[in-house]
Amino acid sequence: MDTWHEECGVFGIYGSEEAAHLTYLGLYALQHRGQESTGIVSSTGDGLHLEVGMGLVADVFTEERLKRLPGHLAIGHNRYSTSGSSLLKNAQPFVVDYAEGSLALAHNGNLVNAVEIRRALERQGSIFRSTTDSEVIVHLIARSQAPTLTGRVIEALSQVKGAYSLLLMSRDQLIGVRDPHGFRPLVLGQHNGALILASETCALDLIGATYLRDVAPGEMVVLDRNGIESLFPFASSRHAYCIFEFIYFARPDSYIYGKNVYPIRKALGRQLAREAPVEADVVIPVPDSGVPAALGYAEESQIPFELGLIRNHYVHRTFIEPQKAIRHFGVRVKLNASRECIQGRRVIIVDDSIVRGTTAQKIVAMVRNAGAREIHMRISSPPITHPCFYGIDTPHQEDLLAATHTLEESRAFLQVDSLAYLSLEGLKKTVCPESDTRYCVACFTGDYPAEFPHLHSPQLALFGKE
Repeated sequence: MDTWHEECGVFGIYGSEEAAHLTYLGLYALQHRGQESTGIVSSTGDGLHLEVGMGLVADVFTEERLKRLPGHLAIGHNRYSTSGSSLLKNAQPFVVDYAEGSLALAHNGNLVNAVEIRRALERQGSIFRSTTDSEVIVHLIARSQAPTLTGRVIEALSQVKGAYSLLLMSRDQLIGVRDPHGFRPLVLGQHNGALILASETCALDLIGATYLRDVAPGEMVVLDRNGIESLFPFASSRHAYCIFEFIYFARPDSYIYGKNVYPIRKALGRQLAREAPVEADVVIPVPDSGVPAALGYAEESQIPFELGLIRNHYVHRTFIEPQKAIRHFGVRVKLNASRECIQGRRVIIVDDSIVRGTTAQKIVAMVRNAGAREIHMRISSPPITHPCFYGIDTPHQEDLLAATHTLEESRAFLQVDSLAYLSLEGLKKTVCPESDTRYCVACFTGDYPAEFPHLHSPQLALFGKE
């Protein structure tokens, strides 16, 4: 794994006769946030109906399966699992029956104290069916003595720490909650009178819904026959929006934290060109996430932009690879260098980030083999030196290139003529010039906004975090 993966995307809708079909489309738009499992739960008011499966949204949900999801209310989930936990039992949404009825849950994020809570619950007799931290929330809700579902959710979430953009659904109610730090995004929309909660605005766009606003950090919104109720039941915390949504995770056409992603990615490229200029003949992106930054770099430097790396958009995880016949097959099946754009030229390769560096090394070799005279690597984010524990699948710190290599050592490892990253100051100035204190930059600094007991502990292995 040589890139970071957002662990999931969520979508929910209240008040539509086509709730399941619209949820399917919303999940389709959010496919980039998780590709290993997907699921939808719907309600007719008298019970919950669940369909989950391993794979992509379009592969799992046939028309026949969608017909088994009747009702005016539905929530859905796309999951990217961490290493060792790609199992159907971990697919969401979870559906449980407890003393007060049925409940479904879909979670985007990661709870940093889930291990401690889970072990305490297990000592008291609780039985868990999955290895995900999300199930801890279900148990806490079921054990609560609060008289209402909202009260139970508040009591449960008051005991957890970390990142959660959460959807919960009963037979007649949809609840959305965003953690007080606001790590992961969650937006509120409307479609023909129906109310919608989703991870990104691109899910609203696909179904023709109107974006109303972001769910605020620490806010709980309750959607039911009375409309929208907004609550702020949790103590306020330092805001820590994930800045990597702008660098890589979100779709470039989405609005994240109220800002459109695409122009920010181009602006990151322009800032990178100002900070790290180099004489060259052509700028090429690593597609697709590096394209906007490369465009910005080319515009600022006035060096021509070319699609020197061509991406195959039809590659899925099930592709059968040869054992020995083709070197670097995994990269070659996804990308191919255009010799006409590269041969004899001084090339600037622009990418959004470097994690382990092994994929970047193979891309550089591919460009070199296509005849590049010089290769200069430019990265539109600062060096990643620390893992994320707030809902992103990341390697151990010792596997991060920038954590174990100096800049010169990294340049030599990648076999490029020069290497430069965007500065942290440049990133902050570009993403949020009015205030750089609202964003989580722990992956660049090690300053983790939400404290937790063990950054590197065998306990984290329980949830696939180590």
